[in-house]
Amino acid sequence: MTDLPESRLVDSQDSQSPPVLVTPAPREPRTLGFWWTSLWGIVIFIALFAGQLAVIVFFVWRLEGPLSHGALSQIAGSGLTLSLSVIMGLPAVLVAVYFAVRHTRTPFAEYLGLRWASWKYLALGIAGMIAVVMGWDLMSRAIGREAAPGFMLDVLKTAQGDGTVWLLVIAFCVAAPISEELFARGFLYRGWSDSWLRVPGAIVLSSLVWTALHLQYDWYFFAEVFCLGLWFGTIRYLSHSTWLTIVLHGLNNLAATVQTMWLASGQS
Repeated sequence: MTDLPESRLVDSQDSQSPPVLVTPAPREPRTLGFWWTSLWGIVIFIALFAGQLAVIVFFVWRLEGPLSHGALSQIAGSGLTLSLSVIMGLPAVLVAVYFAVRHTRTPFAEYLGLRWASWKYLALGIAGMIAVVMGWDLMSRAIGREAAPGFMLDVLKTAQGDGTVWLLVIAFCVAAPISEELFARGFLYRGWSDSWLRVPGAIVLSSLVWTALHLQYDWYFFAEVFCLGLWFGTIRYLSHSTWLTIVLHGLNNLAATVQTMWLASGQS
């Protein structure tokens, strides 16, 4: 018998019957699951780090004079360097996430939850975010801690000296929320929530990963970031919208930036 392609089946019992063409059913879209999401998550994190590090390497390359620890610290702590570094992390994350999602046969926007949410969820998200932030601010005052991280104050002062406060606002309030939310509440949450972790585990684990991105803070602000991550993850689950968490994240960073400006003006 002559071999036929898989898409064709011939009834050999009846030579008068026409061949029947059978088209294989298209494979269903899927998520990556726990392990592939975790492995691709490492790749995306490396891409984010590489995109940000490239800016520092560029400024070091342009440095005139010998490279010392003091010069390197000055470059890394500059408002201009940090702003461009955060901004360059965004295209790196987008490229890495694109290549990860394309293996799932699910549209990019659908996989990452890039859909708009209703005004009800926006109001709920803002109310919950304000409650979390105010709760931690009240606790800061009660135990005598600074309301804003010293890191933010230092960066803002250098940005004011460079005249790049506007670029810092774009980096912290636009680029950082998009790249971090696509990574944590978009990619990681989607893959992990469809695994054995389910939604609660995905919210907790993605919040831990997001918190780990903020290595510039101490343990107290780590805890605050983690609580915000839990709230953002909850809103992501309720609204099915990563755009909403991007907006909330941007509003939170904008409020933090304005607060830091106000504190810096009081110190001058």
